[in-house]
Formats: sequence, structure tokens, C-alpha cells
Amino acid sequence: MSNHQPRSTGEVQAHRGASAVAPENTIAAFRAAHDQGARWVELDVALLADGTPVVIHDVTLDRTTNGKGPLGQLVAADLTRLDAGSWFDPQFAGEKLSTLPQMLEALGELGLNVNVEIKQHEHHKSLAQLTETVHHCLQNRPSGVDVMISSFDAECLKAMHRLDPSYELAMLWSELPPDWLDRVAAIPAGAIHLHYRALSFNVLDRARENGLIVRCWTCNDPAQMAPFWEAGLGGVITDDPRLFL
Repeated sequence: MSNHQPRSTGEVQAHRGASAVAPENTIAAFRAAHDQGARWVELDVALLADGTPVVIHDVTLDRTTNGKGPLGQLVAADLTRLDAGSWFDPQFAGEKLSTLPQMLEALGELGLNVNVEIKQHEHHKSLAQLTETVHHCLQNRPSGVDVMISSFDAECLKAMHRLDPSYELAMLWSELPPDWLDRVAAIPAGAIHLHYRALSFNVLDRARENGLIVRCWTCNDPAQMAPFWEAGLGGVITDDPRLFL
């Protein structure tokens, strides 16, 4: 097998679904990822004003729906009036924002596993509210859906670890801080998810020495990752899984 590709579908995660070909973080995007052969998808979750966990990346509706304004002004009933597909392409008109339980149900039907990125926003009432809500949803997910949890917020990951020490946790970074190994050990997390431009052979070596998995985001060019697979890269998070599969 060429070292220009990952060795298994488990090493490819669809970033917000197959977001190169369908509107990000919608069921359509995760269905597209499945159809491209992905077995893992990445999604973002945050809370509305009433504590409803919703699958969306931004803290506002403006970029990825026909609505306007911050999540902190919305409640669950508002989701039904929002179109989360037309902005991407008219063929996706009527795609909805999903709650986390709705999305987990859909992923169960598609046979997909999920990397849940937990978003910390200022309107959230507390870290406990956020993490306990996500934990409750994950405990009640369909059987057969494997999960990992990632966040840019170490305290968020620590809270998830306290709720269930068996969670697979990944710390997200755009670039590595000097004390990254200490920070990962303090969570404790088993993986780091690093921006692909910050990836290096030295990072992969140090991660391996410390028993850590390294995955990179968001890379859409397999040639850029080619040198790193043989050096121990653990996975790629991509908008376009078909390029890597």
C-alpha cells in the first residue's frame, strides 16, 4: 500500500460531515460522508438559551442558516423555522439544524461513529451544564455508535473525564504550546488534534514516546499528509473524505 494514503477508514474523519459537498453539520453532510466511505464524522455541539444541545459550529446563525443572531437568544422551538441548507446550495433547501440526540439517532441509522467537538460559548450558563448535557446525550446514544470527544478547552475535557473516565478524549490545538505534553497528561487525554500546518515529525515522535495519538485537521490535500503516515500519523479530519479513501 502506498504511504500516500491512510491505512484504514478509521483514520479518516469527515469534518462537520463531508462539508465540501453538503452543508456542514447537517444530516445531509453526514449522509454524504457515509456514501463516500467514511466511518467517522466530526461535529460541533453547543447549547441554546434553554440548554438544548444543537449541532452547529458558530456561536451565531448567520453563516450557516437563513436565520440571524446568537445561539444564546434561541430555544428548541426556534429550530423548526431555520433552513440550514440553502446557503450552501438550493438542492439542500429545508435541511435543519439538529439537536445532538437527533443527530446521534441519524448517525446510528447510518452506522457512523462520531468525534464530538464541544464548543464553549459565553452564553452557556456553566461548564457543568454544557458537559452534563453532552454526557447525558452520549449515554443515551444508539448502540454501535463509537464516540470520541474533542475540545479546545482543557477544562471541558477534564469535566467529561470526571463524568466518565472511559471517554476517549482529544485536545485540539491550532499550534502546540511548549508544555503540551504536560497539559495533555493533566486532562488526561489520549490524543491531540492539531492543525495540519503545525504537524511535524518531531511532534509525531514525542507523541508516540508518550503513547499519544495525533490526528490533524482540516487537510484536504492527501499529498500534504503523505510523508506523515509512515511516521505514525493517527488520522486526518477532512472536508472531503473521498480524497483520502
